[in-house]
Amino acid sequence: MDRAQLLLLGLPLVLFVSDLFSLFTPPPPKPPSHHHHHSQPKPPLIDETLDIPLRKPSALGGIGYGSTVNINFCASCSYRGTAVTMKKMLETQFPGIDVILANYPPPLPKRLLSKVVPVFQFGVIGIIMAGEHIFPMIGIMTPPPWYYSLRANRFGSIASAWLLGNVLQSFLQSSGAFEVYCNDELVFSKLEEGRFPGEIELKDLVSKTLAKSTVTDNVGVVWP
Repeated sequence: MDRAQLLLLGLPLVLFVSDLFSLFTPPPPKPPSHHHHHSQPKPPLIDETLDIPLRKPSALGGIGYGSTVNINFCASCSYRGTAVTMKKMLETQFPGIDVILANYPPPLPKRLLSKVVPVFQFGVIGIIMAGEHIFPMIGIMTPPPWYYSLRANRFGSIASAWLLGNVLQSFLQSSGAFEVYCNDELVFSKLEEGRFPGEIELKDLVSKTLAKSTVTDNVGVVWP
C-alpha cells in the first residue's frame, strides 16, 4: 500500500475520530459573568422615581438593567442577521439589557449523523481515486458493480458525492430554531409558532415579561 492509498484510507478515519472527540469533549468553563447592576452605576432616573414609589420605571428609565434576553437561533440556517437585528432593537428599546446570541443545536442523533457524512464523502472519493486495487486490501477480491459505474464518470461521481454530502450535512446540522428567552422565561418560539417574531411583537413580549418581573421583585419592598 503506497502513501496515496494510506492517505485516502486514513483521512476519513482521522476526521471521524476527531469529530467524535470534539462532540463529546465538555466545553471549557465559562468566565464569571458580571451583571450590569453590579458593575454599572444606577441610572439617573432612579433618583426621580424614589419620590413617586407607585410609578413603574419606563423602558427609557433603565428597566432593562439586570435583565437578560437569550436569543438561541439556528446558525446554519442563516438566521444570524435576524438575530442581530433583534438584538440591536432590544438594546435600543431597553437600555442596559443584556442580549446574548447563541446557536440552537439540532438533536443529538442529527449531530451524530452529520459527523458521519464527511466519512462517506471522503470514502467514496478515496475509492474512486485509489482504483480497483484498494478492494483486495480491505478483503473484497472482486470490485462491486457500482464501483465501475462510479469509475466510468470519475469527475461527475466525485462532484456529486461532494455536493450531495454538503447538502445532507447542512440539513442535519440545522434546527430551524429561533427561541427567545427573557430572564430564563420563554417568550417566543419559532419551533412552536412556525414563523419569526416581528420587532414590535417581540418588544411587547419582552416589555410584559420585564414589567412582570419588576412587579414580582418589588413585592414587599418598603420604599424610603
